[in-house]
Amino acid sequence: MKYLSLTDYLVFLIYFLIITIYGWWIYRRKKNHSQDSKEYFLAEGSLTWWAIGASLIASNISAEQFIGMSGSGFKMGLAIASYEWIAAATLIVVAVFFIPVYLKNKIYTMPQFLNQRYNGTVSMIMAVFWLLLYVLVNLTSILYLGAVAINSISGIDLSYCMYALAFFAIIITLGGMKVIGYTDVIQVFFLILGGLVTTYLALDLVSEHLGSDGILESLYLLQERAPEHFHMILSQDNPNYLDLPGISVLVGGMWISNLSYWGCNQYITQRALGADLKTARSGLLFAAFLKILMPVIVVLPGIAAFVLYKEGAFQQAMLQDGELNPDRAYPVLLNLLPSGLKGISFAALTAAVVASLAGKANSIATIFTLDIYKKQIATSANEKTMVLVGRTTVVIAMLIAVVIAPMLGIDKKGGFQYIQEYTGFVSPGIFAMFLLGFFWKGTTSGAAMFATIGGFVLSIILKVLPTIADLSFLSEIGFAQQNAEGVFEIPFLDRMLIVFLLCIICMVIISKIQQAAGNKPKGLEIEKEMFKLSPAFTVGALFITGILTALYTLYW
Repeated sequence: MKYLSLTDYLVFLIYFLIITIYGWWIYRRKKNHSQDSKEYFLAEGSLTWWAIGASLIASNISAEQFIGMSGSGFKMGLAIASYEWIAAATLIVVAVFFIPVYLKNKIYTMPQFLNQRYNGTVSMIMAVFWLLLYVLVNLTSILYLGAVAINSISGIDLSYCMYALAFFAIIITLGGMKVIGYTDVIQVFFLILGGLVTTYLALDLVSEHLGSDGILESLYLLQERAPEHFHMILSQDNPNYLDLPGISVLVGGMWISNLSYWGCNQYITQRALGADLKTARSGLLFAAFLKILMPVIVVLPGIAAFVLYKEGAFQQAMLQDGELNPDRAYPVLLNLLPSGLKGISFAALTAAVVASLAGKANSIATIFTLDIYKKQIATSANEKTMVLVGRTTVVIAMLIAVVIAPMLGIDKKGGFQYIQEYTGFVSPGIFAMFLLGFFWKGTTSGAAMFATIGGFVLSIILKVLPTIADLSFLSEIGFAQQNAEGVFEIPFLDRMLIVFLLCIICMVIISKIQQAAGNKPKGLEIEKEMFKLSPAFTVGALFITGILTALYTLYW
């Protein structure tokens, strides 16, 4: 296996210096050098629409997309792109309906929303939960999977890769959200440039092996040689149906997963909460457009690798412990890049990981400082102290992640599956709690508490139900399929939809009972004018919707 050359390291060094120097320049431009907490945590009023959009994508795209989605492209094809394309539609929904509510009610953190809408108990439970989830699941998986990916193309020891990624992310995060936001613009540039280089290489290899003339013809050859890899909606007899259960991708649980992630997640919404409505919406729209492009970078190389594998290429390189491992598709392609271009792709992968780590660490610091430290530990803390606490939290969280990441078996489960397994048990309840909290003033704190705990319990029940009951009758309506052990299991996305609907029903019943008992819930300030759209945003949203409609029509 060829590792990085001196030229590759020089290219990577240039990337590192650009990010570091630019981040330092952004930091030094601030008059108070991040001593104001809202400036540090939210970059209040200082991020442009393009910085918000780029930061959203940089924070979202990481090693699990480059490695995991390319592997899924190898395994199941274009269908995995639904995670990106439904996200593009979701960002428009969040921009139209969610962001106006947050900004109108001056909400800066998700626990603050819960406290303002429900009560302090719900807020504190969820603040602690989010901290544990972000540190023990998200931060560790991003760090470890990123280190594995970088180790596979550089040959650098895995532990050293983790230390370097953590150190790089800490440097950026200590500068605050403004530094993160603007350096993410450069991160996205390297991410897209390096990703496109790898995609070009993959298509060029297809052209070379199959005797086609040009990249466009290679795309047609991919569809000709692997037509089953170009269906967005999988049939029930498809072996990957449990991962992407047919029409549910368009009208079911995929929306629950995305709306919870993009609309109720501190890690994501934080980028837009410090801006005005017009800027925030424009940033989300820009992010939606970039989302449409992501499958070209992270899915198409995997499909190309599959076709090449069928043609006899990469037979040994795709094996791990004697078995075919689809997640090796992207690293295998990277190792074929010529000197220099490999350095660009290496920088792109590093940029994706570091940007995600920095964004996650900043969210951890924001929740701990504003929702726990300021409210429960030191209510009279001044601005300087809060910024210091936030920076200390960043360092401690990253150190914890470095220590425990190798112990969690993330590499055995796969980073993408690891994150989904743990967040998917709570996201239906969280989304139900937020949705009713936004748009139904009658929702009570008791109903919110049920969604917090009851949603998790219902998810566990549906997960273990197939082991104690025969669910084969559900297969007739597409809500179950046999797994590798021959047990009829409810697909993950369908479980999320079922739990969400049950949470909504139970929350309405609980709220009605509590209202009858004299409970008066606290509603948010909502006016119809908040949801009015500018002509420019409307045109952009219709353009993106049109592209998505065309893509699903073409590759149904």
